[in-house]
Amino acid sequence: MNTTETSKTRILAIDIMRGLTLFLMLFVNDLYEPGVPGWMVHTKADFDGMGLADWVFPGFLFMVGLSIPYAIHARRKKGDNTRQILMHIMGRTVSLLIIGVLMVNIRRLNPELSGISRNLWALLVYVSIFLIWNQYKRAKLPKWVPWALQIAGIAGIVALAAIFKAGTAEDPSWIQPSWWGILGTIGWGYLTASLTYLLVRGNLLYAALAWMAFIGLNILSQAGMTGFLDFLKPVFSVIISGNTPSIVLAGLVAGIFLKESPVPVERKIWVYLVLGAIALLVGLTLRNWFIISKIYGTPSWTMICNGISLWVFALLLFTVDLKGKYRWAGWFKIAGQNSLTTYLAPDILYYSIWMLSLPVFFYKQDTSQLLAVAGSVVWAFAMIGFANMLSKINIHLKL
Repeated sequence: MNTTETSKTRILAIDIMRGLTLFLMLFVNDLYEPGVPGWMVHTKADFDGMGLADWVFPGFLFMVGLSIPYAIHARRKKGDNTRQILMHIMGRTVSLLIIGVLMVNIRRLNPELSGISRNLWALLVYVSIFLIWNQYKRAKLPKWVPWALQIAGIAGIVALAAIFKAGTAEDPSWIQPSWWGILGTIGWGYLTASLTYLLVRGNLLYAALAWMAFIGLNILSQAGMTGFLDFLKPVFSVIISGNTPSIVLAGLVAGIFLKESPVPVERKIWVYLVLGAIALLVGLTLRNWFIISKIYGTPSWTMICNGISLWVFALLLFTVDLKGKYRWAGWFKIAGQNSLTTYLAPDILYYSIWMLSLPVFFYKQDTSQLLAVAGSVVWAFAMIGFANMLSKINIHLKL
């Protein structure tokens, strides 16, 4: 790779790291906590520390931000103006929020009040999501077919939302964004970073200042100094807390530097390593005032995650793009190029298996850690393969 290639070609490290974090998300989400080593799973809210699972999602958020300069550049190459790009950003954000809220409310559903089992309601929600957001252009279908399928999906979501009831017969409730879910959180982070990129017009210095501002907001929020914004928190809590935007903006800064800087890629790798070390040092320093806690979204945890992400990306950039050693990462590349399908498709299998009481998850037990861990590794790889198979038959989600 020469000096200019990082701005002109697809960087393999981007797809591979996105796919790697997706694989790890599938892996840690499938782990049976009582049967696996504690360092693999999430730590408790009040515990000062973090496990593998506490970095995985921030690692994906980092890649969301890093991809933004390339995604917006691609839309401009297609001829989109700023207004069209802004509408696309808003459309993707709203889609992520809707899907995120629906996913969060699955556990809240009261089957007796709703007249439908939780597993069946969830399965129908996911089928409707795929009908609405499938990329039908890949399939050579008559023009009316995609419209009919999308209308069916929308009708399905509306009907499922209409029958949804949570709580008790004495105190029933409807769908609520008690929190926005994984995809909703991604949506808010993506919105913040994308608007920042458009506002600063890709300027690295201004993007870095915005990153610092959200680090400061994260600190103020954890210090209890954002009470004057409480009236906004029912909707904008993810942004006001500062931790998610500061992670995505860390990726945005890394992405702008990767795409726009004229320095050789070797020097870019060193910059990422140094910046990662600084982020880790800042995170460990902030630990004097804030424990390392993913659940609370503390600034110490945020900066440590940013440091790890910068180091992992630097390692991948060196290995797969600079040295050309990428064959080992084929499965991760597939997942990274098909991220939404890879993340959501496994849930269709989960709820189908649970609904039919199939004995698939025999490895989820606490007598053999090796079996419990190996089972989840196999499941994660199988789900990448499942999503890839769906893509080959033109089932491919795209917002």
